[in-house]
Amino acid sequence: LSGDARPVGPLDEDAARAAAERLDRLTKPPGSLGRLEALAIQLAGIRGALVTDIRRPAIAVFAADHGVTAQGVSPYPSAVTRQMVANFLAGGAAVSVLARAAGADLVVVDVGIAGEPIMAPASNEDAPSVRFEAARIADGTRDLSAEPAMTVLQAGAAIAAGRRVAGDLVDRGADLVALGEMGIGNTTAASALVAALTGRPAADVTGRGTGLDAAGVQRKAALIDEALRRHRPASSDPMGTLARVGGLEIAALVGAIQETASRRVPILLDGFITGAAALVAARLDPSLPPHLIAAHRSTEPGHRIALDTLGLDPVLDLDLRLGEGSGAALAIPLVRAAARILGEMATFDEAAVSNRD
Repeated sequence: LSGDARPVGPLDEDAARAAAERLDRLTKPPGSLGRLEALAIQLAGIRGALVTDIRRPAIAVFAADHGVTAQGVSPYPSAVTRQMVANFLAGGAAVSVLARAAGADLVVVDVGIAGEPIMAPASNEDAPSVRFEAARIADGTRDLSAEPAMTVLQAGAAIAAGRRVAGDLVDRGADLVALGEMGIGNTTAASALVAALTGRPAADVTGRGTGLDAAGVQRKAALIDEALRRHRPASSDPMGTLARVGGLEIAALVGAIQETASRRVPILLDGFITGAAALVAARLDPSLPPHLIAAHRSTEPGHRIALDTLGLDPVLDLDLRLGEGSGAALAIPLVRAAARILGEMATFDEAAVSNRD
């Protein structure tokens, strides 16, 4: 179920070289626009052509619940997952505001919210660019501290759901896909995944999540260590590790990353949870990381470790730890600016400006 995605392969070197050469002809000292230039080159390498604008960015937020919340790993109850999804759809959440500011479409996907299935709401005049999709795999995960969070079949089905959603976004014209999530308890699952796939102890990758105090963080790390001893996940088995200690929304993110990359469309990762999903996806396909853009680095310690393992340098560092896709939404204007610099800035010849000798 994880192996049906073809390897993405390397970036297009010819397109990346053409972008670099054009950047050096623009009216500026070479390299003086820093990361914007690196982004413009990366965009060209991903797309296989010069990218001169981002016209239709989209944000996909995958939501699911986690059985491990019964162990007190979050100060918020599982009911908040469902309540926040309603807030997304009403246009009142942070990612809703930031998506509007970035001019991005927003799709919210239920892959495993506990309780009764959510019915697609009527269109909302206050949030016209937001839509809901039901791709429910299970009634949340099981408690990973006591048993595997998912079966391998459930994890595979969630990956397939993520691929379907991402493919639909691209088919609708998305030329940049930003990824986010919602799921009370999912920093525990992400910490367990990063620990298992990097060999780091839980204390190194476990943070406050939605606001635990120091004692709560210690209990959370101890629970993760015990879960890893119980399940014995292997870094060489990313699919089995995902099923044992991951989450339905994390699996859906893996699929969304795979599909978007296979379509040669740029991917903006949000925070720690999407970073953990990217780590799983990269273990399934080692050619993936150059196709990923890390929007920011969160304050969760495991996020830095995940990004370092992936070799990704974040665009922003704003002390964010909200999730939802909020950091990815904030980075969309910068990615768009990088593309438009390449497309709209004059060359020395065009502007009749003297170049350096």
